[in-house]
Amino acid sequence: MKRKFLKYVIPSVLAMWIYSIYTMINGIFVAKGVGEIALAAVNISTPYVNVIFASAILFAIGTSTIASINLGNKEVTKAREAFTMNMVILILIGLSLTGLVLINLERIAYFMGATKTTIGYVKDYLGILSMFSVFYMLSYYFEVLVKTDGHPHLATIGVCISAVTIITLDYIFVIKLNLGVKGAALATGLSQVAACLIYFMHFLRKSAKLKFVKFKFDISLIKRTLPIGISDFVTEFSTGFITFMFNRIILQHIGEIGIITYTVIIYVNTFVMLTMAGISQGTQPLISYNYGSGNKETYRYILKLAIKTVAIFAICIYSASMIFAEQINSIFISRDEVEIFSYSVKAFRIFVLAYLVVGFNIIFVGFYSAIEKPLYSLIISTCRGLVVIVLSLMTMTALFGDNGIWLSLFVSEIICLIISGVIFAKFLFNDLFVKNTSSNKIATFDI
Repeated sequence: MKRKFLKYVIPSVLAMWIYSIYTMINGIFVAKGVGEIALAAVNISTPYVNVIFASAILFAIGTSTIASINLGNKEVTKAREAFTMNMVILILIGLSLTGLVLINLERIAYFMGATKTTIGYVKDYLGILSMFSVFYMLSYYFEVLVKTDGHPHLATIGVCISAVTIITLDYIFVIKLNLGVKGAALATGLSQVAACLIYFMHFLRKSAKLKFVKFKFDISLIKRTLPIGISDFVTEFSTGFITFMFNRIILQHIGEIGIITYTVIIYVNTFVMLTMAGISQGTQPLISYNYGSGNKETYRYILKLAIKTVAIFAICIYSASMIFAEQINSIFISRDEVEIFSYSVKAFRIFVLAYLVVGFNIIFVGFYSAIEKPLYSLIISTCRGLVVIVLSLMTMTALFGDNGIWLSLFVSEIICLIISGVIFAKFLFNDLFVKNTSSNKIATFDI
């Protein structure tokens, strides 16, 4: 089981790493090829990308769980119908979002936090990026379902091809052709098209269990899919919402220097969050399959492995962030910009405290989604991404000024971890009680 755990988690984490690294490289090209203000404009556009991914996650996680349970029950036809129907729904959502953005581009740009200095860059970047909304959604949807189909290595291959595409095109469009943020957006969008093609070809192969099939629109399937994916949707959506809130408060208390600082933090934060999400998503098909097969002890063991893995990564990432804070910030901000650089390093070292805690909350959210207990995962996700973080951001800023802004995520994650612990204790109690009513043996869960 450890080998199977690693077989699924390692490709999932690698895929997330590659994605976050090429996202960073995209930011580096913008910073070096256009400037720090353009980099801030990319940050302002980030919430839209989070909305796209959140929509994809809503259907991807729900479909993955349902398909895994169906495959565990040998109901292959049902798994294929769920896969195909939800894909079509995602395509329709993507087309709708593209139209909405293009019709209201300037209005949406100002709403997201664009200023007179950044509005041109935001419109250029967001306008082009929105045209690739469908490919963004499908690339993530297919990536998750490829792993569900038993080919986790292909997810890594797809992300690698996407990475090579964006790096190559960034160099051509931004550096060689001087297309600025338009070039960066075009490179990003085309990289998603490349990944989509790789995954699409897999589902046409004879060896694929999940295939494109005819289906009848089934409202009951949507009602089953959405509650499973809602917690992961809230997690991803809240990432954009948090960025939006931070941008607003930073502009009020610090100004555009703070936005540049937060942009650097976002790139590193994306790496950390995706690492933890990769561990969670890598374990979900295994947990769902064993849950569907009735192997309770096995899916408990997988959860234990996930928690231990997150603990190791948390310590390593926090230590590296503290030690190499100056080197990380110098990638995006010139050391010659002494005021911005020194402030960015200081803020970064405060912010990274959250990395010690955040992974555990993500694991619990993924676990409850995998066993179709969406209420538990929704409570944690809502607290993390909407309720507690907003209260923490407002309170910490009022008490400690700009330092409170950078500390607020750590405080929020600590509170949410306490909530996660209470919910998990309730889950264990119920699990033990159910087992004890049918057996004299006492179930144990050693972490």
